[in-house]
Amino acid sequence: MSSTLSVRWTIAPAIAPRPLINCNRCGGVRPYQCSEKFRVNANGKRIDVWLIYRCTACENSWNFGIFERRNRKDIEPALLRALESNDPALARRHAFDVVALRGRAGRVEEFPDVSVRKQVLGGAGEEATTLELRLGVETPISLRLDRLLAGELGISRSRLQRWEERKRLKIDPHGARAVRKPVWNGVAVDIDLTGEADCNAILSAARG
Repeated sequence: MSSTLSVRWTIAPAIAPRPLINCNRCGGVRPYQCSEKFRVNANGKRIDVWLIYRCTACENSWNFGIFERRNRKDIEPALLRALESNDPALARRHAFDVVALRGRAGRVEEFPDVSVRKQVLGGAGEEATTLELRLGVETPISLRLDRLLAGELGISRSRLQRWEERKRLKIDPHGARAVRKPVWNGVAVDIDLTGEADCNAILSAARG
């Protein structure tokens, strides 16, 4: 029986970031929410595409530029069809691209809420004393690693800190205050649970 439980967590943000825009209808800065609708404007061979956002207070619109003056021939037909049909997956991909959104709007309101999909990779037996977590992030998120671990494993952040100080929690790649940084794609977390009274409960939470 393996003494190690290995689990992959795939993390996705649950709420799309909202740009903070100076609404000319409300007369002040307001958060704008993605409408999941594209606006495609064709002018001859040139195409402009925007993802439409709406003011949460008055429904005033703001356009998040996706393509500007792009030659139709440079856009794959399948992508163009997806834009014209308001493909939900494509709209979500752009709506959660906080880096691009911040580049266009400047200020962006982000949310820590995430969904976590858990997949056991091996060693699921009850005798495990070490937990290996392999984390994948679909799009950049602002949630700190310690908050994610504490929430999903049902433990306190101070306990995580004690484990880290005692070298029972290891993060790879490791850096200064890594456990307090936003979760990033590809991080590996190993926790030695030897002697912990609630070891089985923690392992069960890790499996999901």
